[in-house]
Amino acid sequence: MGEYIVSARKYRPTTFDTVVGQGALTTTLKNAVRSGKLAHAYLFCGPRGVGKTTCARIFAKAINCLSPTEAGDACGECESCRAFNEHRSFNIFELDAASNNSVEHIKTLMEQTRIPPQVGRYKVFIIDEVHMLSTAAFNAFLKTLEEPPAHVIFVLATTEKHKILPTILSRCQIYDFERMTVRGTIDHLKHVADSEGITYEEEALAVIAEKADGGMRDALSIFDQAASFCQGNITYRKVIEDLNVLDSDHYFRIIDFARENKVSEIMVLLNDIIAKGFDGGLLIGGLAAHVRNVLMAKDEATLPLLEVSQQQRERYSEQARQCETRFLYQALRLMNQCDINYRQSSNKRLLVELTLIEVAQITQPDDSPAAGPRPRRLKTLFKNLMQQAHQHSAAPQVAAGVAVASSAGSHNGTAKNYATDSSARQQQTTAYAKPAANGDSSAPQTSQTDSAQQQTDTPQHVYHASARPQLKTNGNALGYSWNNLRQMAKPKKMQIIPGTLGGDDPNGTAKDEHQEFNQHELEFQWMSMCNRMPQKLSGIAARMKNMNPSITAIPEIEVVVENQIMFDQMQAIKGSIVNTLRLYLHNSGITLNMRLAERHEQAKVLTRREQFEEMSRQNPSVEKLRALLDLELA
Repeated sequence: MGEYIVSARKYRPTTFDTVVGQGALTTTLKNAVRSGKLAHAYLFCGPRGVGKTTCARIFAKAINCLSPTEAGDACGECESCRAFNEHRSFNIFELDAASNNSVEHIKTLMEQTRIPPQVGRYKVFIIDEVHMLSTAAFNAFLKTLEEPPAHVIFVLATTEKHKILPTILSRCQIYDFERMTVRGTIDHLKHVADSEGITYEEEALAVIAEKADGGMRDALSIFDQAASFCQGNITYRKVIEDLNVLDSDHYFRIIDFARENKVSEIMVLLNDIIAKGFDGGLLIGGLAAHVRNVLMAKDEATLPLLEVSQQQRERYSEQARQCETRFLYQALRLMNQCDINYRQSSNKRLLVELTLIEVAQITQPDDSPAAGPRPRRLKTLFKNLMQQAHQHSAAPQVAAGVAVASSAGSHNGTAKNYATDSSARQQQTTAYAKPAANGDSSAPQTSQTDSAQQQTDTPQHVYHASARPQLKTNGNALGYSWNNLRQMAKPKKMQIIPGTLGGDDPNGTAKDEHQEFNQHELEFQWMSMCNRMPQKLSGIAARMKNMNPSITAIPEIEVVVENQIMFDQMQAIKGSIVNTLRLYLHNSGITLNMRLAERHEQAKVLTRREQFEEMSRQNPSVEKLRALLDLELA
């Protein structure tokens, strides 16, 4: 039994024609050798295991051959070629820059360049991993690299071209080596297997090629490992077992389950995969690559982009016909987001499970009970619930999210500032009732289409002010629960209140109602009216929110206006204001008295700091909270 040599060394190319996957590059080098137009420095760069050092050796052998062939290859018979094959040539020097990266090593190399070759025409210095040289060594190398002796040629090889100084790059001819394609790697492995008398399955060689990730040396090393494990018969199942690679069948099954919304089956399959020792991040990355391949298989134009065996390509095409393009796009987006968040997640398995659940729900109908409020629809669901709740309630603050804040300085000692969500206010339709027949003709009117629909179609449904939803209080909590919102969003049988908005009422005002109301209800409906005002009246609506209407004697209402300009603007829409208050407070006798504020009633406009200081004086707990949280007023 002879000495065993690994395939990466035994089948290392010895001529330009046997180099795999670098056709354009080797053709250029052969033409340079044949024409004798040689540069003084070359830089071979590219990923590991693609033939950089091998091509440097073939090139060095060819330029020193005493009788090269017409194609530009070495003859292999002359003294120079025999010396190279027997590893005794004094014309070719290989230097590992990873361990010889100091200035002294470079100076020693420079001294060797002075001695001309004894046999052949050139001295070739192959410096591997040249990016490992120190900056001082690069600087010592610069002058010789730019103007070496006529008999010296430098061939530099590196995997990280970006680490080399620009002054070095500018002095070299640069050759970028390409990664090995899966198809090219499979073909070369077939050649090696046939030469070694090893039987194989093409799918098994495809797994080895994908595992090599573009490196031929890695592929040959994995091939030797698989051949030893399989005892001369390389099969797909044995290669999967030996290399501990996740079978692509798992990816096909996950996508099939997701397409059929089978979340339980996916969870069971995920548990089996993790139990075999596979990482969740590896699964997500592999599944994303699988979905990408399925997407590429949907179009004949992109089908050649699949670097897989012919059998796998047919399987991808079959699954592509069953999957919608929208499903594949969204699945890729979800898995990409999971891959981004995977390293930062403290519960990685839960992140993977949630991602797979979302993928399985992409094709699930929105009205399916099993679908549930998927995370990507929560925002839309919440928005719809809020809008529906507003439409079925006399309290638009539920949808607008009104926040009430109190501060000092108003005409009665207290000014109430109301903050509302402007975007929600813009979504509201005009809630003004049309002015009475004898009202101000300058009052803003609703659209003719809406008015006609109110007069000829079904009467509008109105709630009593007392029927508005009450705030839910629980200790210090204040707000609406999801259950309440859902109940409010459900269609309810509306009850028409007698005497309001009948089809025969041209003014749209309540008739013969004299329901009493209190100050709280008045302020509530005043704010509701401001929120429903049209966009063109948004300016006056914002100023009206700062007013504080008061009950002088039911049903008489008084409001104090700060200046004449505001007074004139409100006077123009006074009829609509009165009709709206009559409608929602259910009292047809309401009258509105507006008067200008006297000097002592005019409120001082406070800054934010003054407002905070006033709140702190009224409630010392505010200052204690600020000090406890170490807050500063911006």
